[in-house]
Amino acid sequence: MVARRLLDAKPAFWAVLALPALPLLVAAAAPGTDLEELLHPSGEWSARLIVVALALTPLSLLFPGSAALRWLIARRRAIGVAAFAYAALHAILYVVAMGSLDDMLAELGATGIWTGWLAFALMLVPALASNDAAMRRLRRGWKRLQRLAYPAAAVTLVHWITVHDGFTAALVHFVPLALLEAHRLARGRRPAPLSIT
Repeated sequence: MVARRLLDAKPAFWAVLALPALPLLVAAAAPGTDLEELLHPSGEWSARLIVVALALTPLSLLFPGSAALRWLIARRRAIGVAAFAYAALHAILYVVAMGSLDDMLAELGATGIWTGWLAFALMLVPALASNDAAMRRLRRGWKRLQRLAYPAAAVTLVHWITVHDGFTAALVHFVPLALLEAHRLARGRRPAPLSIT
């Protein structure tokens, strides 16, 4: 009961979401660390969290009485923001590892690179608008803006596949989401907005 009350507090939930970042930040700060080795885990955590955030609504349609899903949906915005935060960490590690703008521009045309930047940009827009003030100001437009999380997830999948030259790990993460969304669409439900604060 005490653990549940602690986790209900926003700072505690944020701390749980931040836990995977701690070893990455410690490793990044250590002298002699090859930052390229940290790119995959930081990007993977971003992908995992956006998949979780997007999967909550279709899961709640499958299990409408689930208290655990209701609890997670109430915290979906925090999960979405965490997904963006890991994407930002991923981008920062990439920039520092590359070391120069010329080197980054030289490989920008590669599918695995421009899809990463596109996914980041698509996540950035809803992240900037994921606050109560933006929700009040944008009204119905806020929901449309938050739906950018769906193309962001799709582009993230392409980025993952092309960067790592393989489908298996990426598909393990994204196929369940695709199946859940297909089931939801078959029932005629529109995508729920992903609010990420």
